[in-house]
Amino acid sequence: MIVIALSLAAVVLYLCAAGVLARPLVTGGQPLARSGMALACLAALAHAAVLLSAHRGTLDLHFFAALSLVAWIASTLTLVVNLSRPVAGLGILVFPLAAIFLAMDTFLAPRTAPESMTWQIELHVTIAVLAFGILSIAAALAILLAIQERALRRSRFGHWLRALPPLTLTEILLFRLIGVGFVLLTLTLVTGALFVGDLFSQHLVHKTVLSIVAWVVFGVLLWGRWRHGWRGIRAVNLTLIGMGILLLAFFGTKLVLELILHRTA
Repeated sequence: MIVIALSLAAVVLYLCAAGVLARPLVTGGQPLARSGMALACLAALAHAAVLLSAHRGTLDLHFFAALSLVAWIASTLTLVVNLSRPVAGLGILVFPLAAIFLAMDTFLAPRTAPESMTWQIELHVTIAVLAFGILSIAAALAILLAIQERALRRSRFGHWLRALPPLTLTEILLFRLIGVGFVLLTLTLVTGALFVGDLFSQHLVHKTVLSIVAWVVFGVLLWGRWRHGWRGIRAVNLTLIGMGILLLAFFGTKLVLELILHRTA
């Protein structure tokens, strides 16, 4: 009952936070960033309590549990980044998704037990999840960047732009997050090669190959930014392509194995 109550509270708080942050989209009023982020902070705390209670305080990498964990990381990162950069508008995308994934894990998913892992594998998995969470935030920023650039090209300066971070800030933060995510993704591949006994086993070959492809895409984007000053729609497209491939690597194979083939990844 405690887990259900905490989940309901977190879902409601996430949705309320997103609603408060999205206020300028509807009414044209000033953004209530502090109120929205305060609600999101309470939601993230309740979400963390659910993860600790429902999954026994350990890493549970089953499909729905992993979705909920990544959603919590993305929400927490949004709150942390907002302490130094005004990116509260990012919560309009992140917080509703966190509410959905938490609700799916609590109310739709079958109960699962975390699998035992050595500390080396836990380290590998922790780095991988952090990389995915950071690059997820980068992908959300890329979507906001695309929306802003589209509006500017069409000279549509609606009041809803008040809900979004400044364009220049969005682009700078996008590449900083991609840089950090790229380093963590590199460490993920390195620790996987060092600590995973059979990296190219039947359950890991797709994840490994797709993760390497995503790593190449993000690497090319960072190189293009450094060497040729890539920005705008090219940066957006490469970010979303890289994130799409990484999404397939992390959750595509897991979805097929667990929900369709009913096998443990």
